[in-house]
Amino acid sequence: MKTTIRILLTIAVCLLVYLCVWSVYTPIRFEQKREAREPQVIAKLVDIRTIAVEYRAQHGRYTNSIDSLLLFVKQGAKKEVHKEGALTDKQLEAGMTEHKAVNIIKKAKGRVKKMEFADDDELYAYLWANDAEIKKQGLQGFRRDTISTPLLEALFKGKFDENSIDDIFVIPFSDGQKFQLAVNNEYTNKNGVVPLFQASAPFSSYLDDLDKQELANLTDKEEKLGHYPGLRVGSIDEPNNNAGNWE
Repeated sequence: MKTTIRILLTIAVCLLVYLCVWSVYTPIRFEQKREAREPQVIAKLVDIRTIAVEYRAQHGRYTNSIDSLLLFVKQGAKKEVHKEGALTDKQLEAGMTEHKAVNIIKKAKGRVKKMEFADDDELYAYLWANDAEIKKQGLQGFRRDTISTPLLEALFKGKFDENSIDDIFVIPFSDGQKFQLAVNNEYTNKNGVVPLFQASAPFSSYLDDLDKQELANLTDKEEKLGHYPGLRVGSIDEPNNNAGNWE
């Protein structure tokens, strides 16, 4: 009888020790997993923000359509000004401006439009060496060209291709769930209409396979603090410069 009691007590003690250890280890493990996963979620939110901001720059508004953003980044282009040379202080003091200099170069190009050049580099070399007005204004070496670059290259410089970019809207560790996009193109303040955008990933999307109680506790804590229970970039409630809630 005493032996049985000892055995039962030993089992009970071991069980209590296990439960105590587990109660301490569970939240630690949950936080470790969360800290390991969130940088990957954040990285995608930053990339989505990059696409959304460029979409607004070219269209004047945001879109909450993933398909539209994917088509835009795959088929779109970004126009950028290629610059060589700069106006001197003396030229600026004399009234020369970027706009005037560009027009002078443009007119010089018109004067040689019937001539054939191997490329733009050869064209500019000829103008700088031979055009009287360019020489008079001291614009040798001055060049401004608008070039068009595919968006994937302009925004991500080889980070994605047309196939891999599709995964940018899939939340890591979520079993295929997509980021939640929302827009408010009618927000108005003293500056006028200010289009707003946000992209979100709730805790439940990328932490769902972890301890349910810890997930519920974390969600409840953030909601009581008035925070979004997850990771989010931007806001459709008020302008925040498209900042992330982790920044």
